[in-house]
Amino acid sequence: MINFKNINKSFPPDTTALKNINLHIRPKEFISIVGQSGAGKSTLIKLLTAEMKPSKGQIIVGGWEITDINPNEVPALRRQIGVVYQDFKLLRHKTVFENVAFALQVCGTPNKRINQVIPQVLKIVGLKEKADRFPYQLSGGEIQRAAIARALVHRPKILLADEPTGNLDSLNTQDIINLLLKINEFGTTVLLVTHNKDIVNRLKKRVVLLEDGQISSDREEGKYIL
Repeated sequence: MINFKNINKSFPPDTTALKNINLHIRPKEFISIVGQSGAGKSTLIKLLTAEMKPSKGQIIVGGWEITDINPNEVPALRRQIGVVYQDFKLLRHKTVFENVAFALQVCGTPNKRINQVIPQVLKIVGLKEKADRFPYQLSGGEIQRAAIARALVHRPKILLADEPTGNLDSLNTQDIINLLLKINEFGTTVLLVTHNKDIVNRLKKRVVLLEDGQISSDREEGKYIL
């Protein structure tokens, strides 16, 4: 599904963010990527979503080499990779339905199709009954569920969750992790980037540890050990 081959990323004048990254993520896998601030996690994410290009090496996503991807092809790539952020990034003056629909509208999806897809996705995340609510009328966990719904509307093969529970309490945190596991069971490859040690240890899934821009550990059913 995802292959990083001998990836290096440097920034002038002499900063090396990633060095000799070799990482293969299998289809339908659930993987946690962990490490302290400055370890290279954000750079890895930006390379995967083509926000930046590597200085050296190859990146392959679903058989598609994106190392030198044409800017015109980036939207097609990002429709295959749903992204969920810590700060939700919902539009405050739009309802849940409108926020999720917006991701389809910008791609020119017909309204008929939008009206079919959105209820289905909201049902998956448990928000079908709150489609007409605005973000300020939702709990933090519900806001993140809406953000996950938005990330799912293109039926992506990969869901990238970047610190998705960073602004949530422990109860909502577990609800969001359970939802990510459910999405993974549907066949979506899930990459969870997190600082939350308890989450990683409870998951008992594959854990990749980044330190100083390098992979220092890659373990099946691993733990968050620094």
